[in-house]
Amino acid sequence: CSESDLLLAAAFVSDAQYNRNIPFKTSPEAVRLYHLYNHWMMRTATYFFIFLNLSLALFEEPAVYPLPFLATSVLEVLCLLVFLGRLTHFAKVTLHNVFWKDTKNICIMVAILLSLTDLAIYGVLRLYNVRSIRWSRIVRPIFLINFAESRQIRRAFRSIRNTLPEITYVFLLFMFSLLMFSLMALKLFGERNLQTAEGLPYFRNYLEVVFDLYVLVTTANSPDVMMPAFDFSSWYALFFIAFVIVNTYIFMSLFLAVVYNNYKKHLKNEIRKLAYMKRRKMIEAFNLLKEEEGEQFVIREARWKQLVKLVAPDTSNSHRELLLSISDDQQKGFVDKKSFVQLADLLNIQVVTLKIRRHPLARWVPALYGSAPSRLLRSIVRHRAFVWTYDAIILINAIFIALDEESPYISYAEWVFLALYIIEILLKVYTYEPREFFGKTQFWNWFDTLIIFAALTATILNATLKSTMKYNSQQILDIVFILRVLRLIRIVDSIQRFRVIMNTLINIVPTMLTFGGLTLVVYCVFAIIGMELFQGKIQYFPANSNAPHALECGNPALKDSLFARGKYCKNNFNNFASSFIVLMELTVVNQWHDILCVQPAKLYFIAFHIVMVIIIVNIFVSFILEAFFVEYSLEKSEVETAIEQKIQELGMGVQEDDLQDEQLLDNMESAEHELEREGGAKPQSKGLVFKIASKRYRTVDALLQRMFEAEIPLEDEGPSFEEILNLSPSSPLPRSPSSETAA
Repeated sequence: CSESDLLLAAAFVSDAQYNRNIPFKTSPEAVRLYHLYNHWMMRTATYFFIFLNLSLALFEEPAVYPLPFLATSVLEVLCLLVFLGRLTHFAKVTLHNVFWKDTKNICIMVAILLSLTDLAIYGVLRLYNVRSIRWSRIVRPIFLINFAESRQIRRAFRSIRNTLPEITYVFLLFMFSLLMFSLMALKLFGERNLQTAEGLPYFRNYLEVVFDLYVLVTTANSPDVMMPAFDFSSWYALFFIAFVIVNTYIFMSLFLAVVYNNYKKHLKNEIRKLAYMKRRKMIEAFNLLKEEEGEQFVIREARWKQLVKLVAPDTSNSHRELLLSISDDQQKGFVDKKSFVQLADLLNIQVVTLKIRRHPLARWVPALYGSAPSRLLRSIVRHRAFVWTYDAIILINAIFIALDEESPYISYAEWVFLALYIIEILLKVYTYEPREFFGKTQFWNWFDTLIIFAALTATILNATLKSTMKYNSQQILDIVFILRVLRLIRIVDSIQRFRVIMNTLINIVPTMLTFGGLTLVVYCVFAIIGMELFQGKIQYFPANSNAPHALECGNPALKDSLFARGKYCKNNFNNFASSFIVLMELTVVNQWHDILCVQPAKLYFIAFHIVMVIIIVNIFVSFILEAFFVEYSLEKSEVETAIEQKIQELGMGVQEDDLQDEQLLDNMESAEHELEREGGAKPQSKGLVFKIASKRYRTVDALLQRMFEAEIPLEDEGPSFEEILNLSPSSPLPRSPSSETAA
């Protein structure tokens, strides 16, 4: 095969590894452009300009940090040119009919055109001192959603779109219930001349009743909204209890159930698309590089190494040798189709190459370091009881931090604890090889050492300043010691059932970034709309201000209002940052009704509550539920991939889950003899062992995909690219002709 075939095969394998489904051209020039398009520097630059474009709202009128219009407009034009260049690059590598049928590309082009048009109109009107609205700012989040790099955010939006029909029916039923209860409340309480605590009419206006009961669904005005009726008659409490049960508990739970059910259904469809797409791309790569060997087609060892070096250039030679020994486990000099299809999974498993090094003291003073007292001391440090002892010391230290800091005994105790922590670090450095102890992946060792030396520096500085200048920085020391107490997390992590929760929290971090992007899009849109609608309606004045209407937040209409009396004047839409803070408060839904100072704002805030709280937050909760279920089932069954099992069978692996951080180097030192007994002499000749990264660092999407792939036979090549893209949630699992023949 030619070098162009090798480059094309590398593109297919890379797409399979990172779950990309871009239908690119296969000409040599297009493939080279496609590799450049997917380069991490290109993706990083794209995200940088996307967030720069979004952050311009901080510097444009109304601005948090005002910049001249010329400066912001030049930056915006620069961002738009980068987006246009990125889109042009994408058009060069994809098929023309696919590019022009893709809605996201059309959206980007329209957004660029609208932004340039609006910028030009705004600039011209500004020259004539005519105030206008920058209406195109609302389309800026489109760039975050629609570029190819943001497929996770698009998947979240697809989940929302697919869930909307079912949510709509539930929401209509919920609104019917709300309107019915509001009508009953109007008839029950409206004619009894009741008043609120502020002296306002109680439940006299039907629309006001609807809004107050909608707020009650969020429990933000409970029990205040009930008290006038409850004071009149205790029996009226039954009405509000019934309302809360039906609308808050039943309907809100029903929203979550509907969202979760639809989310799970469409997530499975997305995952199986990815699984089949990955299988298809690996088959395409194999067909490009295959050679005939007897009655089967294979890929030669030399060509396989070239391919892996192209796909994963940062992989070490020893790592590649390990991957080859797994793919060609019988040392035949080639990789068959069945093993090659698993290459993408093999590359996705983080395998850390560890060099076995002797401790420097073992080389410099071997007699002393190898003596019986030295071995006893090192065995004590390696023992689990040593860790437990220092965890207990940390707990006692935490208690001392909470005690009276003015007591001299507490001050002396801090020196004692500091000395104990320094001794701990010195003992560990004496026991474990320093370069491995302070390795890149040894987070807790770095954390402990930095905290201890920060505490030592702060303590000495505090003592010096206190003796010379009577200055005490004990608060700084408290912060340092509180950080030290965070080591207790390791105790939680050592308990199996707690570890399930910890693993789930770690696994959802990448997806939290996705939902963070989704939230950023919603916040940006509502913040820009809010600034255009409510800018200048509310002003903030310092407490000692003598400005007119300072007590009414600069708006006479707010006199004696809950908003003014609650001193919520900083909750305004006068700039981008303040808008974000208000929207965050509305997401929490605590006291959110007090922020609504004008009647038209109620529709705006209700719309935000429906989009953000009822839909997006419920989808996020659905993901957490699914993540916990997957992690819990894997933890119970100890599921391992076939690749991990092969590594263990070869005796080359040091499984991180079976090792404590403090025991890792000790196991490495004795690994040579163990691996020789298990037939692992080949890597040991180079002084290497391999550590499989912990399962906790795999994303939930990867775990779900792995579970679905287990249902696909290895000989099944899957459907074509077009059939994969057209799969629907109700479609049966497709079978390719080759799999049917094999069956």
